[in-house]
Amino acid sequence: MPSYQAPVRDMKFLLTDVLEIERYSNLEGFADAPPDVLDAVLEGSATFCEEVLAPLNAVGDRVGCVRHADGSVTTPPGFKEAYQQFVEAGWPTVGGDVNFGGQGLPHIVTLALNEMVSSANMAWGMYPGLSHGAYSAILAHGTDEQKATYLPKMVSGEWTGTMNLTEPHCGTDLGLLRTKAVPNGDGTYSITGQKIFISAGEHDMAENIVHLVIARIEGAPMGTKGISLFVVPKFLVNADGSLGERNPVACGNLEEKMGIHGNATCVMNYDGAKGWLVGTEGKGLNAMFVMMNEARLGVALQGLSQSEVAYQNAAAYAKDRIQGRSLSGVKNPEGAADPIIVHPDVRRMLLETRAFNEGARAFLFWTALYGDLLHKSPDAATREKADDYMGLMTPVLKGYLTDKGFSNAVQAQQVFGGHGYVEEWGMSQFVRDARIAMIYEGANGVQALDLVGRKLAANGGRGVRTFMAEIDAFLADNAGDANLEPFCIGLKTARDQLEQGTMWLMSNGLSNFDNAGAASTDYMHLFGLTAFALMWAMMAKAAYARVGGGDPFYDNKIKVGRFFVDRMLPETAAHLAKMQAGADTMMAMPADAF
Repeated sequence: MPSYQAPVRDMKFLLTDVLEIERYSNLEGFADAPPDVLDAVLEGSATFCEEVLAPLNAVGDRVGCVRHADGSVTTPPGFKEAYQQFVEAGWPTVGGDVNFGGQGLPHIVTLALNEMVSSANMAWGMYPGLSHGAYSAILAHGTDEQKATYLPKMVSGEWTGTMNLTEPHCGTDLGLLRTKAVPNGDGTYSITGQKIFISAGEHDMAENIVHLVIARIEGAPMGTKGISLFVVPKFLVNADGSLGERNPVACGNLEEKMGIHGNATCVMNYDGAKGWLVGTEGKGLNAMFVMMNEARLGVALQGLSQSEVAYQNAAAYAKDRIQGRSLSGVKNPEGAADPIIVHPDVRRMLLETRAFNEGARAFLFWTALYGDLLHKSPDAATREKADDYMGLMTPVLKGYLTDKGFSNAVQAQQVFGGHGYVEEWGMSQFVRDARIAMIYEGANGVQALDLVGRKLAANGGRGVRTFMAEIDAFLADNAGDANLEPFCIGLKTARDQLEQGTMWLMSNGLSNFDNAGAASTDYMHLFGLTAFALMWAMMAKAAYARVGGGDPFYDNKIKVGRFFVDRMLPETAAHLAKMQAGADTMMAMPADAF
């Protein structure tokens, strides 16, 4: 059976040495997360994930969820009990608003907890994970009454939440939706329609499920401008907060999926269900984007989480599996063969995955810190920068991390050879679970188009200019550091190539939109690699400050970083060359020739 050990040491290194979050101890939330509290949260959540969630991962994959004749759904054995432990221990409250029973800790702390949960059991983690997105939308756009009705129970974890967008005939193009909302004359609406691919749409882990549903109010215009957002609870809530009658919303079917079998992915039928408008009529997508952006960052985290747990198991196998002899001489003279970790190509696969994992974790934590500063910093310029970064980095994180996270899961499976293809070893589950992350919450091709078509141009390109200026500042500050020279050279090269790619898009994408579309995925990966180069330079600087004290952690950090610079970062040149090739050869054949 696969195992999982939470990377607490690496998380602490990022939080304390690289990002130095104690600098923000004067800000709301950060003041409540001194080092001792941070350690307690990380160590406690690690224990829960390793001992409770990880053993259930294979169970969820093997057994899956069951839909009953009455439309109810039973989750895999142990899932409900684990969720009860999760709630009783107060883990859902960690990042919740203190006004609704939360602990108010920074989102960056919640991110660390969520990574552990997702690595230990991705399917299980989607139940509380999606709830937080629904909570955030109500917090941002709900009325005071809606907040008082739903948020305390959602913060505590007693109730869960969902987001309902996709319909059988429309996914990305939400302007085509048919779900309708008819005013009842009392401030409520009757919601009728069908939604598909609704993760955690029905289950037995919480007493109520708060659905957030986009629909078109009767008479509203077609297209996205006619879309509104509604809160539609599974059970109606009485004035005293108790649960009332069942709303006519039900799971019509469970999707039979490639992976994440432990999560109930539902077809949801709304048959005149009672709902309440959230936010402004016709502005449903604006309100839903709070959930969508948070969900996309959560999916980016899933790309890392599956890469991390797959790496851990592949590395353990490579050190244990005896097969063949080292090309440079016997390394295990007492045995009949050497462990396969002596082979350079096995090390290549492991190091590519590890260098990605540690770079991705830094990129996510760095972005999450800006997310916290967006809401908590008293400085307007800092908030503006944070807002720009959150918009710009979200599609990069979602697309790049899930593309590479899946390929890393496959690569870790490859380390196992034939055993990797056998279900008993568990590597197949990591591959199958990771695959969905490239598809849902906006397929990665859509993320790339969003990046080049909208996010780059936002505010006159201010976000990408700020990012390049931040790289320039780091390079200037560390120009005389001989230790950092390889990292700075690699970072400068990547930064210049990203600038070239950005300028090429500005020159060629507007004259021929197909050029922008053809370049979009390569640009997203070029951007991701450049961000990783900055993260690795920052981590190397922090590690060099601590190296030499007898702790191999810092020396190994630098070695992994040098591997990234030498063996992975040069891919930026290939992405730039493919971008600059344009769309001509891609669009040359007529459609019927395919």
